[in-house]
Amino acid sequence: MSRFTERVRAVVHAWNTFRYQDDNFNAISNDPELGPSSSSRPGKVRYRFGGSKTIISAIYNRIAIDVASVPIRHVRRDENRQYQSDIDSYLNDCLTIGANIDQPARMFRQDAVQSMFDWGVIALLPVDTTLNPLETGGYDIVTMRIGQIMQWYPEKVMIRAYDQKMGIQRDVIVPKSMVAIVENPLYTVMNEPNSTLQQLIKTLRLLDAVDEQSASGHLDIIIQLPYVVKGDVKRAEADRRRKEIEFQLKGSQYGIAYIDGTERVTQLNRPAENNLMNRVEWLTKLLYGQLGITEDVMNGTAAEPVMINYYNRTVEPILAALCEAMAKTFLTKTARSQGQAIIFIRDPFKLVPVSVLAEITDKFIRNQVASSNDMRSVIGWRPSDDPKANKLQNPNIPAPPDGAAAQPAQAQPEPQQTSVLPFPWPASSQGVNSQNGSRT
Repeated sequence: MSRFTERVRAVVHAWNTFRYQDDNFNAISNDPELGPSSSSRPGKVRYRFGGSKTIISAIYNRIAIDVASVPIRHVRRDENRQYQSDIDSYLNDCLTIGANIDQPARMFRQDAVQSMFDWGVIALLPVDTTLNPLETGGYDIVTMRIGQIMQWYPEKVMIRAYDQKMGIQRDVIVPKSMVAIVENPLYTVMNEPNSTLQQLIKTLRLLDAVDEQSASGHLDIIIQLPYVVKGDVKRAEADRRRKEIEFQLKGSQYGIAYIDGTERVTQLNRPAENNLMNRVEWLTKLLYGQLGITEDVMNGTAAEPVMINYYNRTVEPILAALCEAMAKTFLTKTARSQGQAIIFIRDPFKLVPVSVLAEITDKFIRNQVASSNDMRSVIGWRPSDDPKANKLQNPNIPAPPDGAAAQPAQAQPEPQQTSVLPFPWPASSQGVNSQNGSRT
């Protein structure tokens, strides 16, 4: 078949999304199965505090991105509780591929962390499962949603989550044994009513109110008239004079007005002296210290020791809380006894520069800790086709020739031991046999 014929067949059988939409627009727009529509994603988390552009949202977003960069997996471990292999399950697909139709796995993790920071506690709600969770614990989770806990009961909770079928947020009451309830490990710092973060949010609101008032466009001036304003007549004359000045300023192209030589104008819109900005800076430094982050972490210039401290103090507790909550709820006791677990594995080479990575690679291969293909996957290269690349061996030591290791070494005959006399005796005397050297 010629290339021209292949192109013709490809054009004839081609399918265009926009052409299909134009041909079926009326049928699609009138389809009741589409459900309600919205210009923005209804399931998107929006912070409860008003300032989405404040430093608080930047802190939330930075930590959530770093937590979401660490993958969470449904795995199987050996008897020593070491990672053995991934489990091919719907739950693992939710954690590694996509939790629902709207969110991939990484965005789901980031959404979970941001919601946990804002609400303090979140619920990971299984929406679609293979079996009924109310009747058996051997079910697998197909899709999940992040929900906000609205009411607490002794054994149940009311969760507000996004219903994909109806396209709205709905409240549902489910048992606690069915949902993974994750509490913010930094709750006392971020979500307590009088915590450092809440104080910073209140101070930022006050600072925003002062800035808005200063930029509102009011002149805030006092006009001193050359007469005493006490009676109604003088007060009416003062109001008339004030309106005249307002009319001059409003009607003038450049905002210029004139006053009498005996009148005096006092301007009051000078910036008021307050300690709000100093308090914001102090609370920000205090919050950074309590969260385990620094300004270098926020702007991306932190050194490796600082990043390791940040991961150990801030990122690791959040990941551990997510994994423990899901393992406690989604895995039965039988599954845990079989070695199933939900763990996170952070890439230890992500912050290592290339020069240091080359030295680490050489040490790992020489000490037979990792093979060449293992280190190539860390760098991002494809595996080598060389069979030696998958073996744990030191390339600096030559391998034994083929068959040398398979043949055992032949036993060497032991040397014959002879009797050593303290002084030489004649061979023909004292009854010594000269043939075998033994006494007769």
